[in-house]
Amino acid sequence: MERLTALPLAKSVEIAFKSIRARFLRSLVTTMSLVLAVAFLCYVQAGNELANGLLHSDHPRALRILLHAGYDVNADSTYIGESAKQQWIVILSLLVCVVGIVNAQLMAVSERFREIGTMKCLGALDSVVMRLFLIEAGLQGLAGSAAGAVLGIVVALLGALITLGPPVFSSLPIGALMLTALKAIGIGCLLSLIGVIYPAITAARMEPVEAMRVEQ
Repeated sequence: MERLTALPLAKSVEIAFKSIRARFLRSLVTTMSLVLAVAFLCYVQAGNELANGLLHSDHPRALRILLHAGYDVNADSTYIGESAKQQWIVILSLLVCVVGIVNAQLMAVSERFREIGTMKCLGALDSVVMRLFLIEAGLQGLAGSAAGAVLGIVVALLGALITLGPPVFSSLPIGALMLTALKAIGIGCLLSLIGVIYPAITAARMEPVEAMRVEQ
């Protein structure tokens, strides 16, 4: 039998999108951990950018407001960065996110044994199966990361309004916030792809007969 050596990218994206739609609840559970992790990352970084915007503004009480909010600044401070505690919490949340994605994707593979077996019986190569899983994870990662970035920035703006007051909007660093959101989306997509690599390899290496024999 002639093996399916290539699958057009547009067709791969279409198949992946239909798979996500058919398993919407499962995809939603997988994506939610990514949304929360990216939202927290974006919240921490956006909060620091808002504080830096106020620090570099011409507001006469900027330094006093920041000190009252708990930021470690003085008259010579030029930049407010993430504290070591914030960095560790962000790293741990991202690690938990990756573990959650791996677990959810492994469960998704077990639910799709027959589908994978059918594709391989029809001639799909291992690379085709793996490509479909990676595209599916990429779509989930993009959607989840975008939602998380928006959520993180909105919460950061509300938090800054409460802790720093209206003066924080006197010099809103829109460019820095947009860059923070883009970096967070990129990190989220990367985490989604990293989390699906092992499950995708497991699915791609599955023997067709073995997959078809499994009872659903």
